[in-house]
Amino acid sequence: MKIFKFGGASVKDAAGVRNLAQILQAYQGQPLVVVVSAMGKTTNALEDVAAAYYQGNPAEAMTRWQTVRAYHKGIMRDLAGDDITQTFQIVLESFDKIKTYLLRPVEGSFDQVYDLIVSLGELISTQIIAAYLRKLKMPVKWTDARLLIRTDGTFREGKVDWEETEWLIQDYSKSIPPQTITITQGFMGRSADGNTTTLGREGSDYSAAIFAYCLNADDVTIWKDVPGVLNADPKWFDDTQLIPELTYQDAIELAYYGATVIHPKTIKPLQNKKIKLYVRSFLEPAAPGTVVGEFNNHLPVPSFIFKINQTLISLHPKDFSFIAEDNLSRIFSRFAEAGVKINLMQHTAISFSVAVDNHPEKIPALIDQLREDFRVSYNGGLELITIRYYNQETIDRVCVNKKVLLEQKSRYTVQLIVKDLG
Repeated sequence: MKIFKFGGASVKDAAGVRNLAQILQAYQGQPLVVVVSAMGKTTNALEDVAAAYYQGNPAEAMTRWQTVRAYHKGIMRDLAGDDITQTFQIVLESFDKIKTYLLRPVEGSFDQVYDLIVSLGELISTQIIAAYLRKLKMPVKWTDARLLIRTDGTFREGKVDWEETEWLIQDYSKSIPPQTITITQGFMGRSADGNTTTLGREGSDYSAAIFAYCLNADDVTIWKDVPGVLNADPKWFDDTQLIPELTYQDAIELAYYGATVIHPKTIKPLQNKKIKLYVRSFLEPAAPGTVVGEFNNHLPVPSFIFKINQTLISLHPKDFSFIAEDNLSRIFSRFAEAGVKINLMQHTAISFSVAVDNHPEKIPALIDQLREDFRVSYNGGLELITIRYYNQETIDRVCVNKKVLLEQKSRYTVQLIVKDLG
């Protein structure tokens, strides 16, 4: 059993869908589970639909939805020509259901509405792909991931019930003929009370790992628009290097610190069952890419991770107390309640500093809450630079025309909060 995952960039247009089909045809006869994300930038577009709908602006929500619908119809028309109605009947029925939903009064919290609307991107993309593969006479079964991945009731960050999910997936797999290509969705699941949940932004990689773990798969392949895992983002560095092999530990560290090529939650389930993960290019499917597995050697070159638009928040006690366990407990509670992830933290006896992504809808309210107990100072518009397997030369390289506001070093990793002086 092999698990493939295709992201939005790989199926952003009809050419991408045809390319996916060609890749799958090379594996015909083998059992495959294919996890697919929403097409192109559909998730972003559906976030706007959800916001307008929840804010009580049905006309705006419908206008934004019609744009999403037109985008997908264009892809369907390119794939099927005049045969669009017959080939993609199930997709057109889904469009009608979505329109009906957007005309109904709002029910539930914003996060609940968000999960229901935004997950539609994955449902539509997989319906289109499954229908096209059937048109090519390939042995395909479309499957709703919500019937197989069970989560708790946390919207937008559903926590997987591994025992129930493993039972559901293994039971489902017993009914599937061995040469079948299962097409299913990333990013989404369902709570025990029947609500649609999502696994966190960019969670489709994680979905692939869930299926791999539960099916004891041979391996997982994530098909990307890059040749594999590089030692830096090409947007930042011209001379990036491909890393042929990564240990599970290094992959976890890189993902945790913000490397976008692999979702942070993906590696651990695979490591637990020693399932290899391949990161390969859908543009050059014959190229070997990167393999993540149980290797002895660490990264052969320093790796650089950049996170922009960071806010550095520093807290100081209002009285003569120290930043000790009771204060830390209150601080972490505030961040957890606000839904703000800490990317870096550092504390002394009388101060505690963190770097976080700048969420305009969350950070101001969080700072107001923190001010109830602490003196607060903060700086925005910063960068967080992480170097795995650093040396002084690599630090100097990334600090040109930068002012370092905070530095944190461990044996293998250095993190720098910097301000651009240019």
